Amino acid sequence: MKFYKFDNETGKKITIFNSNFVMSRIIQTEKGSNIGCMHLDPGGVIGYHQAVAPQLLLIMVGEGYVRGEKDEYFKVRAGDAVFWTKDEWHETKTDGGLTAIVIESEELDPSIYMTEIKLIKF
Repeated sequence: MKFYKFDNETGKKITIFNSNFVMSRIIQTEKGSNIGCMHLDPGGVIGYHQAVAPQLLLIMVGEGYVRGEKDEYFKVRAGDAVFWTKDEWHETKTDGGLTAIVIESEELDPSIYMTEIKLIKF
């Protein structure tokens, strides 16, 4: 399990074409990708299971806790990204609610665009 940031501070200011915004690049794939949005109500959980493909979870709203194969939880919040490799066991849960985008693809490598960070165990 690896952690990344995609918040405003990690992005790049874009001004071309009279633009004024920050772009945080996330991923690029050549092969097919599955992209979905998960909505967890307060007390929601994505149960402990193996990733069917490399998987990147992007926390958009709210906060929660993730774990990998060890029974150690890490707190995540909006702007955090979590990466699991194929077949890696993992779980996501929230007390107050959470919305996340999930990207699954055989060729995911978030380190191309994002810098890995360290989170403290909860």
